[in-house]
Amino acid sequence: MKINQGYVDGFVIPVPKNKLADYKKMAAVGAKLWMKHGALQYVECVGEDLKSALKFKCVPFYTLAKAKSNEVVVFSFITYKSKAHRNSVNAKVMKDPAMAPEKWKDKTMPFDMKRMAVGGFKVLVNA
Repeated sequence: MKINQGYVDGFVIPVPKNKLADYKKMAAVGAKLWMKHGALQYVECVGEDLKSALKFKCVPFYTLAKAKSNEVVVFSFITYKSKAHRNSVNAKVMKDPAMAPEKWKDKTMPFDMKRMAVGGFKVLVNA
């Protein structure tokens, strides 16, 4: 990918520490699905050094995510060739049998969906 090319879906999610293993399992399923349907990269990261932002007088992710003391912050992103490619991949994922409602009806999300931040981003610089 070159500068000014590409598209990224980004996520910041506060996840209860006691549900991190469940989140990781769910994320592994997501990684397989998105990659199967053409995503270029699927990354899930758990916050480790979030207080370093204070040295630079920046807002730490845990503050931004309004994470509670019993939560960790997960930062995730999925990369695509373009916004149109993202839309195509996401449509295929949503139609995949692994996403069928009956597969998920008895599952509880390991985090509060209302507290998840998400957005699509056009790549500005990619070195």
